[in-house]
Amino acid sequence: MSIIEVRNLCKTYHSDGVATKAVQDVSFAIERGEFVAVMGPSGSGKSTLLHMLGFLDAPTSGIYQFEGRDYQDYEKEELALVRNQKIGFVFQAFNLLPRQSVRANVLLPLMYSNAPEHTWAKRVEKAITSVGLEKRGDYKASQLSGGEKQRVAIARALVMDPAVIFADEPTGNLDSNSGRQVLEILQALNRDTGHTILLITHEHSTANHAGRIISFLDGRLESDAVVDEPLDARVDYQK
Repeated sequence: MSIIEVRNLCKTYHSDGVATKAVQDVSFAIERGEFVAVMGPSGSGKSTLLHMLGFLDAPTSGIYQFEGRDYQDYEKEELALVRNQKIGFVFQAFNLLPRQSVRANVLLPLMYSNAPEHTWAKRVEKAITSVGLEKRGDYKASQLSGGEKQRVAIARALVMDPAVIFADEPTGNLDSNSGRQVLEILQALNRDTGHTILLITHEHSTANHAGRIISFLDGRLESDAVVDEPLDARVDYQK
């Protein structure tokens, strides 16, 4: 069973009587354990697609199934639980609390979950260690470099052990070395622990680190192809 399946998915926005079709008649499926990049220029609809797949926005029409269950079958309260427990989000702007420590930022999803409180500390440390920041746990987010902030955001996305990680332009605000380090972590999560990852990007060089690339243009799916030999961020980073 696919973890994500969409059929004829559409999203239309209305403003001052003008309809803008952000996503038009899109169909594809993502299997568990895939690393998929959704690529396209600004305004192509890729971030709108992510918002729908992450239950942050509702489709105008079409079918969206997550883990075999249709979007429309979820109650509002259930959607909040799915976002908390099943989906990890990583955004270009990091979205950290600058005056809070690394540990406090990573802890946040647990505070809104039903996970037993006695497990929180262990889960936080595991997530921080997985991104190589075990020596930065007490640092405030404002004290970190851009690359370290994004690694904290990845740890926060991981702490609930989600079924899928959505990364929206995660290297967009980073220098090339920090960006490759973030891609290395995402590849390791996919390769070593089997996490399903959906990466949004406008850069070919970033998309080519995934195992499959779905290309968008003007709200439509332009192509969907397997990457024969994905770039290895570990090799890039060592150069």
